[in-house]
Amino acid sequence: MIRKETDNHITTITLNRPEKLNAFSGTMREDLLAALRAAAGDPGCRAVVITGAGRAFCAGGDVEYMSGLQKDGNADAFRNLLDAGRDVVTAIVDMAKPVIASVNGIAAGAGCNLALACDYRIASDTAKLGETFVRIGIHPDWGGTWLLPRLVGPSRALEILMTGRMVDAAEALSIGMVDRVVPLSELPLQTTTLARAIAEGPPIAIADIKRALALSRTNALREQIDLESEHQLRAFLSSDATEGMAAFFEKRAARFEGK
Repeated sequence: MIRKETDNHITTITLNRPEKLNAFSGTMREDLLAALRAAAGDPGCRAVVITGAGRAFCAGGDVEYMSGLQKDGNADAFRNLLDAGRDVVTAIVDMAKPVIASVNGIAAGAGCNLALACDYRIASDTAKLGETFVRIGIHPDWGGTWLLPRLVGPSRALEILMTGRMVDAAEALSIGMVDRVVPLSELPLQTTTLARAIAEGPPIAIADIKRALALSRTNALREQIDLESEHQLRAFLSSDATEGMAAFFEKRAARFEGK
């Protein structure tokens, strides 16, 4: 129920359970984690796209399955779900390659936080995102209480998390839950165009940009400037920098190889 394909240095991972709005069930969490780890270790992959099949991005966890665990008091099995979600989110955050969420439709609960964990979110104009956990009496997971306030601010995050309401694409864009909204018919092309622009860049510098942005959340300014200098020297000594400067003077597109 997870599809993975790589083309032109772009790995697309598709949640493929459209008849259930791509809600997580069975081994989908583990299979998604395996796909992410494979992309992270693939030298042929320079950017990752996560999307959903059909009319949804991901409706979150399979409530029928979770209800069965709750009725049986099976906290151990439920803990396994939580651990798998944690591992997916940290795999996205920790991998050196940029990850783009292409939010084609509903992104609810764990599906919402899967999108929020990505480095960039491009959504269709029909997409809706929601931290819907409280609707069934449970607490957010998949990093929602960490991810959401950093995007929309603590007070707005509180309201969204505590009401469980759905946020439409226009509002999500205005408050920072997503970064771009496009017509549904244009979403695949616009996602690919963005991913290609990243994939054609210098992989060493791009990986270090992602790392620098993550550390900027906790670094003081002087620490961040020192980190930038470290990254800049690494890039300066790379073959990609040699190629980039040669392309600049020759007025042609650079061909970066990640060396």
